[in-house]
Amino acid sequence: MDITVKKASEAEKKEMQSQPVWGCGVSEFDWHYDSEEHSLIIEGEVTVSYNGKNVKFGAGDYVVFPEGLSCVWKVTKPVKKHYVFK
Repeated sequence: MDITVKKASEAEKKEMQSQPVWGCGVSEFDWHYDSEEHSLIIEGEVTVSYNGKNVKFGAGDYVVFPEGLSCVWKVTKPVKKHYVFK
């Protein structure tokens, strides 16, 4: 189970604009995904660590977090994202 990071397509950007926004300042915290989450990063920079891997993403990235993932978020620049659980 891996995190998917890619540049958002125009269709993904349009779809995500109607979704809720979540934001967080510079911080580090544990997180677990009970459902698959799709996110469009609006601003900021984050590194997520899991299973010995580090995945970095930021503004403009479309990120999919798999169901069942336990990880550590390290927010290095305040982040805002649209998100939806699928």
